Amino acid sequence: MPLQRLQKLIKPIIQDIGYELTIRNRIKQIPIIQEIERLRTSERYQNPQGLIAFGSKVYSQSDEDGIIREIFNRIGVTNQIFVEFGIGNGLENNTLALLFDHWQGLWIDASSSSVNKIRKYFHKVIENGQLKIVESFITKENINELISANIDADEIDILSVDIDGNDYHIIDSITCISPRVIVVEYNAKFTPPILYCMDYDATHRWEKDDCFGASLKFFEVNLDKKGYYLVGCNLSG
Repeated sequence: MPLQRLQKLIKPIIQDIGYELTIRNRIKQIPIIQEIERLRTSERYQNPQGLIAFGSKVYSQSDEDGIIREIFNRIGVTNQIFVEFGIGNGLENNTLALLFDHWQGLWIDASSSSVNKIRKYFHKVIENGQLKIVESFITKENINELISANIDADEIDILSVDIDGNDYHIIDSITCISPRVIVVEYNAKFTPPILYCMDYDATHRWEKDDCFGASLKFFEVNLDKKGYYLVGCNLSG
């Protein structure tokens, strides 16, 4: 699909993001963005093999967009298919920028209000099949069915997970696809070398406490067993 055509399809979404990303919220983000930029350009992070220097924000929460792009600059892409769950209203996540760049894929979220907003503002790319959206609470028991019903490929380029709880358990349960890259939010409360992972709870919802998800070291050690290795983190942790 030509880029101009894609821009026309998604233009109404961007025109309406004011309902969520107000000017006030943007102003509040300015000091954070400035601090990230200061750190990103500091001498500490100028190792050419590192990823921090490539960080930038398009639609990601922090600087994930630039880091993801640099990863694929180095390893290349295969089918440009993404799967992301815990995507909120779709306006701030790790794969919206990829959607603009002709990728296709699946979003899953448990919030009816968020999914309804996505269906409204992204209806054209949903209708043409570029984006699939599923409303569902994710568990170990249903994740493979949710993905396989919407993704035909055995291998995808990227899986992004941010559900504030059973993140590791869900990733560990996925057998229907093999992601080349996994992006996951870890619990920064438990710094290395702490191996922390919450017990699996199919009904878990984050209560804004510290005991959720898994630590960075836990992800590193256990995803290594599945053939993945840690290549980096963003500046916000």
